[in-house]
Amino acid sequence: MRYLTTIGLEVHVQLKTQSKMFCACPTGYGAPPNTLVCPVCLGYPGAMPVMNKEAVTLTVISGLMIGSHISEYSKFDRKSYFYPDMPKNYQISQFDKPLCEGGSVTVTVEGQDKVIGVTRIHLEEDVGKSTHYAKSSGVDFNRAGHPLMEIVSEPDMESPEEAYAYLQAMRQILLYVGVSDCNLEEGNMRCDVNVSVRPESQKELGTKAELKNLNTFKGVLNSLYYEVSRQTAMLERGERIIQETRRWDSEKGITTSMRIKEDAHDYRYFPEPDLLPVVLPREQVDAWREALPELPRTRRERFVLEYGLPEYDAEVLVAKRDVAEFFETAAKRAGNPKGVSNWIMTEVMRVLGDGDACVSNLHLTPEALADLVKLVDSNTINMTSAKAVFEVLVDKGGDPRAIVNDKSLAQVSDEDSIEVFVDQAMSENPQSVEDYKNGKKAAAQFLVGQVMRMSRGKANPQVVGQMISNKLGT
Repeated sequence: MRYLTTIGLEVHVQLKTQSKMFCACPTGYGAPPNTLVCPVCLGYPGAMPVMNKEAVTLTVISGLMIGSHISEYSKFDRKSYFYPDMPKNYQISQFDKPLCEGGSVTVTVEGQDKVIGVTRIHLEEDVGKSTHYAKSSGVDFNRAGHPLMEIVSEPDMESPEEAYAYLQAMRQILLYVGVSDCNLEEGNMRCDVNVSVRPESQKELGTKAELKNLNTFKGVLNSLYYEVSRQTAMLERGERIIQETRRWDSEKGITTSMRIKEDAHDYRYFPEPDLLPVVLPREQVDAWREALPELPRTRRERFVLEYGLPEYDAEVLVAKRDVAEFFETAAKRAGNPKGVSNWIMTEVMRVLGDGDACVSNLHLTPEALADLVKLVDSNTINMTSAKAVFEVLVDKGGDPRAIVNDKSLAQVSDEDSIEVFVDQAMSENPQSVEDYKNGKKAAAQFLVGQVMRMSRGKANPQVVGQMISNKLGT
């Protein structure tokens, strides 16, 4: 029997604000436990919350990026939450009136595009972090109260690969608009997964399980592989699947039961009495919409059409917003988009490394890179000299032409000057000349290398190669 998989994701994203959601405590990662706290985020009696305006702004901007409807009127609610990591025994969240409703993200899996719907985006406060030891447990409330945006997808994903692609696409969009660092290792971005399996002939969805403890993209993918297999095996054995919350054990590669899943009424939502509703003027929302950056997917498609780039190049360049904007500025100035792309994908990416370094932090400017490309295209310098100029630009910045003149790196294309080097190379390496005449074509390249060495890399390699070929009688 064939089975169908249905997957929905709840993505929790810590927003990039300087202070917490309802108090003035700073946000941050790595501070000593329980040092970024106050009576509000510790739930002391009588402490009153004050809403973080920037958190509302970033949430709305996120919704606008994926085409959500922005509610002009929304409110906060109390969600009963009896667990050690929430000291006041309730969480301030949003229930029936979220900030954003609807929207979608398009993903590509195995060459096929698919639109994944988004149900809602709501804003809430994060909880503390529990750490369990051999004989005790500890709770760090530094994270409690951090503005947390929850993005709830429609159950539109039908495979672990689609869920993985959706998560990656969502992360890229959020990074593009700068609402979060989306660092999974630091807990900026976390994910809960709802997954169910049903026979192909069954119309209604199967009983779902919610998977917790997913803090890596690989964890989402592997936990889904396991859970789909587990549920399918249960159905084949005629067993009943119960709705529950399960924990992903990355070391064992399995999910284990945590608790029977709660329904919404178990949380006993009611309106937060200490906060006024959020009323957003249409003019403000329109202003935020006008300021949005281009979606990564749209920009990727445009780079292919407008600049004639291969899809792979466009994918690499668009991965980070600052790199994409750097490329576009340089490409327009240089008039050689592919040449600029090659430099960025090799030399610039090498300098940036695998970390979170920003191209905007380099001394190299897009204008300087464009001028360097033009110097190569005009045969003013060769690639050997260009790379030397590039290193200076990265280290100190400056004008490429001025660096070329200062270091005497201009390419020598004058045939009379080059012929002197060619004749010297052939006279000093008679064996190579003889080898070439005996059929060893690689000997010509050896002679080209000798000329380049003698000219300190300044000779035009094309002119050198042609002249050697002529003198060797080919």
